[in-house]
Amino acid sequence: MKFTKIVASLAIAGLVFVSCKKEEDKNLANIKPVADVSKEHKAIAAENVQTASFEIEGMTCAMGCAKTIEKELSNLDGVEKATVDFDKKTATVVFDKTIQNQENLTKTVQATGDGKTYKVSNIKS
Repeated sequence: MKFTKIVASLAIAGLVFVSCKKEEDKNLANIKPVADVSKEHKAIAAENVQTASFEIEGMTCAMGCAKTIEKELSNLDGVEKATVDFDKKTATVVFDKTIQNQENLTKTVQATGDGKTYKVSNIKS
């Protein structure tokens, strides 16, 4: 009886190990090299650099909401740096004013999620 339990346990453990490995291999196949994923930032001429700060209402968490908005802003063309502070409910974006503008930044934040959750206010340059 004890021998049967040991054999059954090893068989189950083996199946779990093998199935997890296959899942891991599938996930690894979908990973792209960092060079393919990252966005190249071109240097912004000093006269074209603009910084916008604004408040974002509707964020409920730092990792889901704030980081997602920060990532969306950072991925925009002409954006050099985007920082979203969940605790202060603010965002600061450094961008090339010849490529990007405050209206597009606002639309990007408000379009994140379902398009109704986040509201931008008090935009300052």
